[in-house]
Amino acid sequence: MGYPGKNKGIASLILGIVALVFTWFSIYAQSIAIILSIVGIVLAISAKKESQAAGAPSGMATGGLVCSIIALSLSSIMFIACSACVACTACAAFSL
Repeated sequence: MGYPGKNKGIASLILGIVALVFTWFSIYAQSIAIILSIVGIVLAISAKKESQAAGAPSGMATGGLVCSIIALSLSSIMFIACSACVACTACAAFSL
């Protein structure tokens, strides 16, 4: 059965890892990574609260929170950089 918040902790860890993988692909995958990491952060915070209230370990939730925060920051930076690159390319192509 497990302790309270265990399933949410596992789900947040999986979402954080998948979001980290999606960070390194196209701009569309980065927008998916942003969504996945936000959901992972919400699940991790919820799992930490549930497990701490029950006195159970919250290692999975902590790992999910860390992975999701890293994925959110990296994917946001990559999304902005790719958007700027596309805008500069379009500007240069239409200025000819």
